[in-house]
Amino acid sequence: MPDKACNQSNKIKEAVCIDTNRVYDSCADKDCLEDLRLTFTKEAQSVINTAASVKARCAEVLNVLIDVEKVPFNRGFYSVDLTYFFRVCLDTVQPGCAAPVQVDGLATFNKKCILYGSEGNVKVFSSNFVSDENDIQLEMANTNPRAKVQTVDPIVLDARIAHPRDICDCFKCKIPKCVCRRFIGTFADDFPQSCERAVVVTLGIFTIVQLERDVQMLIPAYDFCMPKRECSCDTEGPCDAFRRIKFPVDEFFPPKEGCLPDSYRPTGCCDTPCQCDC
Repeated sequence: MPDKACNQSNKIKEAVCIDTNRVYDSCADKDCLEDLRLTFTKEAQSVINTAASVKARCAEVLNVLIDVEKVPFNRGFYSVDLTYFFRVCLDTVQPGCAAPVQVDGLATFNKKCILYGSEGNVKVFSSNFVSDENDIQLEMANTNPRAKVQTVDPIVLDARIAHPRDICDCFKCKIPKCVCRRFIGTFADDFPQSCERAVVVTLGIFTIVQLERDVQMLIPAYDFCMPKRECSCDTEGPCDAFRRIKFPVDEFFPPKEGCLPDSYRPTGCCDTPCQCDC
């Protein structure tokens, strides 16, 4: 017989209105960015000009500039223009030098997608509560759709040295100050004329783009979230806490195939107990 108290807690108590962000549309992409030209600071470009070869170590996303505009003659749809800024770390092999010289390069990539964001343009005025004083008036906002980009650091698939005239100069956007601060040195004003050699990379990147609005939604409320754990005032020493940690046997002696813990077994694995001597 089911627990009566449990059934009582699962019943909807009331419907409550909340102000939240609702995702109206989203998309996910896996892009292979082939032969992106790197831009270097003056100091790094001098190293590239004498390098015999290069090898990519890693890459990271520094920033993504987002611009949202209405799509003409298509009500409710918006174009989302994205400009990615990547920092790519390279190891350069210099003639007569045993140890590689590390330099950082900047790569950019432009992407556009069209998403549905519905319609509406409500002005929002709000204040921030201040005790015993006049409340602070916050800046006016609106309910126009906002784009959100979720991405991970790209995978470096290839890097090579090329002659500047053999590749397209696609770098035409102004570098934001927040991006420039991540590099040592200053970027040349006459890029790419000052380049004797160029470097191109191929990156793989995963991205999720969302278009959302501020909305009021009616949701079911079951009950208030009352914490069930008591506040701990334990003042035991660090050695006492360390003694309760189990010895990590698997880190020193990796289990054999078929002897992995249940949490590591793939879906559909048989439930036959492990018979090997592990």
